[in-house]
Amino acid sequence: MPLPGDKTRREVLDEVLRVNHAGELGAQQIYRGQLAILGKSETGPILQEMLEQEQGHLAKFEELITQHQTRPTALLPFWRAAGFALGAGTALLGKEAAMACTVAVETVIAEHYQSQIDTLDETDSELKATLTQFRAEELEHHDIGLEEGAEQSPLYGLLSEVVQAGCRAAIAVAKKV
Repeated sequence: MPLPGDKTRREVLDEVLRVNHAGELGAQQIYRGQLAILGKSETGPILQEMLEQEQGHLAKFEELITQHQTRPTALLPFWRAAGFALGAGTALLGKEAAMACTVAVETVIAEHYQSQIDTLDETDSELKATLTQFRAEELEHHDIGLEEGAEQSPLYGLLSEVVQAGCRAAIAVAKKV
């Protein structure tokens, strides 16, 4: 594995598992927040389906964290609250804003997973395959968001930039804390 900086393989693996576990928990909470507001609308079933995929992703990372004895982030309670607030907050602005949030989050996550896929080698082929599958599913969520009108959201560009910046900051923090 081409290791970033002077990190050991174990440090890279712990970082990958910790940040992805936190991210999937946050994504699950975003969809729960959106469902709390839009669950009874025509968008509800779409959000529910995406939530169920995120629950599968989270379950896999919980399994991997246990298997590899990796410490999860200490900020899980914060990610739960922040994710739910982001989901509910954007949903309160309307379906299009909720979908804009989805597109923004999934853009960053797809980039993040691709970076990890590029870093891992065949020693971690099972993890690499998992990340490849999850990345494809996150890109499906991205595309669904676009199909459901994300770009029609008022202030789409600004909302996207703010959400993406928040996601990138959360990734950086979750790697370490």
